[in-house]
Amino acid sequence: MQLGFVGLGKMGANMTQRLLNGGHNLVVTDRSDAAVRKSASAGATGVSSTRELIGKLKAPRVVWVMVPAGDPTESTIRSLSEDLSAGDIIVDGGNAHYRDSIRRADMLKQNGIHFVDVGTSGGVWGLKEGYSLMVGGDAEVVGRLRPILETLAPAKDRGWGRVGPCGSGHFVKMIHNGIEYGMMQAYAEGFAILQAKKDFDLNLPGIAEIWRHGSVVRSWLLDLTAEALSGDPNLGRVKPWVEDSGEGRWTVMEAIDLNVSAPVITESLIRRLRSREEDSFADKMLAAMRNAFGGHAVKTE
Repeated sequence: MQLGFVGLGKMGANMTQRLLNGGHNLVVTDRSDAAVRKSASAGATGVSSTRELIGKLKAPRVVWVMVPAGDPTESTIRSLSEDLSAGDIIVDGGNAHYRDSIRRADMLKQNGIHFVDVGTSGGVWGLKEGYSLMVGGDAEVVGRLRPILETLAPAKDRGWGRVGPCGSGHFVKMIHNGIEYGMMQAYAEGFAILQAKKDFDLNLPGIAEIWRHGSVVRSWLLDLTAEALSGDPNLGRVKPWVEDSGEGRWTVMEAIDLNVSAPVITESLIRRLRSREEDSFADKMLAAMRNAFGGHAVKTE
């Protein structure tokens, strides 16, 4: 199947490679000329602009956008809409907010252009293992994308599916990421307790390997945890600073809007924010209060 692809970052480059391996015909573009040349050397047709990309596609066209959420996605979709025609499809596979996806679908619909939002999970392992694809859009339009989705997914009949109308794909991916935050936090806290129990001289990489097989807490995240610990059991090369993509925040805000209690996901987000406070004023305040009401000693710098 012929496909235009905009965005050749870590995820986009691997996705295009998987599609090329699956026999699809790709026309690609990116702000990085080097990324375009690399994709072209793998078999894609590289171009320097979205307008040139559209010119090389046969109608009805399909263009997959894989750029950062926010202004980059907005400007890319608006630019594409100026040159696409009625019946063409724009697919946003990035981490856009679902409300933006609903708005973009309505905007494009005025010109007869279809919009599909795809929540994409799989990270850097997606090229080899396949991607989990949560698809939002009109059923007939999604059906036209089946050859692409089947190639990107782990298998033709699993790991992907239409979850609802436009916006639902990114909504489901947002909640997926919120759950991911909670799972990661639980693993992190559990291993921190194990690491703190010096009496037993516990072998953390060995414990992770035991849990990977037969345990009720086994998962792909645990597989990755075991791999990280095997190379650096004390994580001495890792700085305790954890970023967030923004989807955890959106999940927490959505839970509040819907009056749904989500304490685990919320706390996992707060812990990520806390990891960036190298000199925590809040902790200083806590120590000062304990000293004030109970006379507890305060450690000084």
